[in-house]
Amino acid sequence: MTIDEILAGESKNVEFKEALPDKSIKYMKSVVAFANGSGGKIIFGIADGTGEVVGIAKDDVFKIMDAIANAVSDSCEPAIIPDIILQTVEGKTIIIVEVLEGRQRPYYIKALGRDGGVYVRVAGTTRLADDYMIKELMFEGGNRYFDQALCVGLSITDDDIEALCMEMKKQAVKNAHNDVQKASIKDVGRQQLRSWGILIERDGKDYPSNAYAILTGCGALHTATQCGVFKGTTKEVFVDRREYTGPIWEQIEEAFQFVLRNIHLGAEIVGIYRQDVYEIPPDAIRELIINAAVHRSYLDHGNIQIAVYDNRLEITSPGKLPMGQTLERMKEGYSQIRNEALAYAFSYMNLIEHWGSGIPRIIAKVKAAGLREPEFIGGEVDLRINIYRGKIDNSIRYTDPNNSFSLIDNSVRVPDTDKTAVKNVRIVPESAVEMPKSRKIVPDTISVGLNSPDIFPVNPDTVPDTFDKMPDNMCTPPDPVNIMPDNEQEQKIYRYVLQNGYITTAEAMEILSVKDRRARVILRNMVEHNLLTKTGAARSTIYARKA
Repeated sequence: MTIDEILAGESKNVEFKEALPDKSIKYMKSVVAFANGSGGKIIFGIADGTGEVVGIAKDDVFKIMDAIANAVSDSCEPAIIPDIILQTVEGKTIIIVEVLEGRQRPYYIKALGRDGGVYVRVAGTTRLADDYMIKELMFEGGNRYFDQALCVGLSITDDDIEALCMEMKKQAVKNAHNDVQKASIKDVGRQQLRSWGILIERDGKDYPSNAYAILTGCGALHTATQCGVFKGTTKEVFVDRREYTGPIWEQIEEAFQFVLRNIHLGAEIVGIYRQDVYEIPPDAIRELIINAAVHRSYLDHGNIQIAVYDNRLEITSPGKLPMGQTLERMKEGYSQIRNEALAYAFSYMNLIEHWGSGIPRIIAKVKAAGLREPEFIGGEVDLRINIYRGKIDNSIRYTDPNNSFSLIDNSVRVPDTDKTAVKNVRIVPESAVEMPKSRKIVPDTISVGLNSPDIFPVNPDTVPDTFDKMPDNMCTPPDPVNIMPDNEQEQKIYRYVLQNGYITTAEAMEILSVKDRRARVILRNMVEHNLLTKTGAARSTIYARKA
């Protein structure tokens, strides 16, 4: 572990202890939590409140290391073997206890038992695991899948099985990309469902698994997709809400159409033709919804939630990330299947193509549309993915879901008088006009006569320069001067956030030419003064404008 990583502070995988506690249970909960999660480190000799390196007395170092090793061995079940090392930081000795991700889950404190001694990490803190999370850990530890387990209390007939097989083939044909793929689709039968784990054969009779209940939406398991439209950027004011149940493929399609109805539809002129363009690529939206359905935890009784805000689309999938998965690995294309039977079924129905390729493909499509890279948050209790809405291209004309107005450049409202063609739009080649070198802003002339003296003053130098106060999009009001920070360094950061939507510590270091610790101090000060808001933890931390 590098010195910079140590001095970066506590996170979901790093915990500080100034000294060895009198009672080992005070840090043993974290040892168990790290083993039940993605691993982590406890560092003794650093104050947890201030991050100050206080060190461990050299005479006590080896005695403390032995005490830690014995406490972990005696207190945890199954056995946890930590890696305990010494390191010198700022001339002082610290002890680093590294606990690796465990495979024999759930790990718990012997004295408290499995019912009361299972701990997990959530948002950088250690907490007692919920009942569903303990069950999730048990399935992971047994290398089993919940969706392939018997669905207790559900009875099915041969006709039910045949109906599912026919509907799955129908979906496969519907989702095929071309005639060649359609022609290659084979019938799915009872034996195939058994091999996938959708049916469980016992004594010559077939019984339904949890995957069967999820696919058919028969009611044995409550699975729903909740959709909502909200005014502003929070969930304070509902504009519309829906809850979709039934077969999982129907939930996906209904949720997808709900989103399309509630985001802007644009028009791009290609030659002499108008081409409809959504502000968020529909393929990316659909893949995100499918990804949430196939990878969510069905042990968690929560629902998939899809929320449309003024500034973003937010999709929340219940359940922590599967064992071995991280946000970083997921974005790189690493696949860790949580529901194997559903994954096989979705693959057959052409809902997913290649396992693991979905997230990188979504990121590429969103960035290609000129939008910010999707934001991935959480992973410890649930996974939330944000796609931020914003300007795509100057030639695109947006309309609201009710078609009451249009947007050009995502900033100017004009009446939408023609739903089928864009009139009075003249596209001028870039080479035809030389752009002025000045950053002076020319007022909007769309709704006012071009020859009005109120629009073009006699002296162009009298036009106010409002470049730094222009909103990023129509939903963002101009930034009042009185909230602009007084400090020059904070002003640079604030302007960067206004232009890009958010900033990271690394970006702040580069902009200000300062070291990591100084950048963090400045960002923290801006959060305390309600200029920015902090989201995420450790390397995934971002600082956005305060709503």
